[in-house]
Amino acid sequence: MPYAWSDNPARHETELTLWPHQSLQPRGFAAFILATFTLICIPLFPLLGTILLWGLLPFLLLAVGGIWYALKRNQRDASILEVLRLGPEEITLTRHNPRGPDQNWACNAYWASPHMHEKGGPVPHYVTLRGAGREVEIGAFLSEDERKSLYDELTLRLARTRSAR
Repeated sequence: MPYAWSDNPARHETELTLWPHQSLQPRGFAAFILATFTLICIPLFPLLGTILLWGLLPFLLLAVGGIWYALKRNQRDASILEVLRLGPEEITLTRHNPRGPDQNWACNAYWASPHMHEKGGPVPHYVTLRGAGREVEIGAFLSEDERKSLYDELTLRLARTRSAR
């Protein structure tokens, strides 16, 4: 799952880190670009030694460059990181955006409550945290099953945090 819980018993704090799933790792990225370049070059073999090769080559290289740029841009846009800290007195959520400033939310641990919107949200089984007069999303980039699991775990951990007070 693209999220992980970690406990800090000394500070009576639990931390949840969430990130989007990255299916294309750096090694796979390099292999994909190399395979694309190789397959695009196959039709050029009969044109070796002709002037037509030099007319087509820039367009083929531009296509490979466009694929490279699109994959890198997608990878950069998916570098979201959300960190939820459940402390005995306060809960904080920080979202590190790939472009733009970080977004922060804090609430008294007693008043915070998780909510699941099965319908009506931007995605099915949309998970939010409510407290301090605001409602913030958490893990919207997760799959539907992961959001359901996150909601169950979040409800359990929040109840445990309240009982530890």
